[in-house]
Amino acid sequence: MASVLPRCISVRLPALATVILLLMLVTAVQTSQGDKEPVYRDCVKLCVRTNCTGARLRGFQSTQPQYMALTGWTCRDDCRYQCMWTTVGLYEAEGYRVPQFHGKWPFARFLCFEEPASALASLLNGLACLLMLLRYRSQVPRQSPMYHTINAFSLVSLNAWFWSTVFHTRDTYLTEKMDYFCATAVILYSIYLCCVRTLGLKQPGVSSMVGVLLILAFTSHVSYLTFVSFDYGYNMAANATIGMVNLLWWLCWCWQNRRTLPYWWKCGLVVLLLHGLALLELLDFPPLLWVLDAHAVWHLSTIPVHFLFYSFLIDDSLYLLNTEKLGVKVE
Repeated sequence: MASVLPRCISVRLPALATVILLLMLVTAVQTSQGDKEPVYRDCVKLCVRTNCTGARLRGFQSTQPQYMALTGWTCRDDCRYQCMWTTVGLYEAEGYRVPQFHGKWPFARFLCFEEPASALASLLNGLACLLMLLRYRSQVPRQSPMYHTINAFSLVSLNAWFWSTVFHTRDTYLTEKMDYFCATAVILYSIYLCCVRTLGLKQPGVSSMVGVLLILAFTSHVSYLTFVSFDYGYNMAANATIGMVNLLWWLCWCWQNRRTLPYWWKCGLVVLLLHGLALLELLDFPPLLWVLDAHAVWHLSTIPVHFLFYSFLIDDSLYLLNTEKLGVKVE
């Protein structure tokens, strides 16, 4: 699911991986073999007609667990879920590869969690982000020049991981939009974070103008996807573009400061790790045990990166605070 740093740094696929996936997945995410199968469609129609009206519907609602009702699972959703597995069984019986349904692999539902592994991975990323934010606040004085920018960035990231968890728990029109929009917000804010660190400390006006431009870009992006067309290809291309800007900007800063800042490698390694790990998405295999797919593996692999990234932020914030006290020029 466009990023340069983790959702604590940026979200979805990093730029290089997104460019590759863009060519492979734009069509696939809109149509899938499984939900085009007549056996699936006929099964859903029969199930809905038989079970989702009158007394049968009332019976379903009376026996449905409360947590399923609260997360919006309807009788029709349950029909689609059951018919998905009927179709998967037929594919496997005939020796064919398991198909996708509505742009996703079939997952075994756990309680109300539609994609249990990805939901858990998103939650753990959010907890790692929160833990390191609390550590950052405990070790870095508020007087540090980047303190408030990093705090705001972390809150935007936590919001993105929250919606990622919700989306993987229950995929709906609203949760999908929030997951995508919040992902883009983190990528854009990571550009702003980089701008403040590289230019804004010496030229606050520049970072302010960049911030306004990024807000306008985000507003335009969300407006287009909401009111014109929710175009997956456009969304991936947009995230790839801003992700590449973020990537190159951070790497240039690391290169320029490699001789003066002993902790520069942490930032460079985080950027490279995130782009390398995102290539796990290219595996795109049917879920192991109907739970663990490539997307979940990618999200799980990014959890440790938060600790390295915040280690960099703590080192850099303390460096900036000390140089400010000494009146030394900031690099």
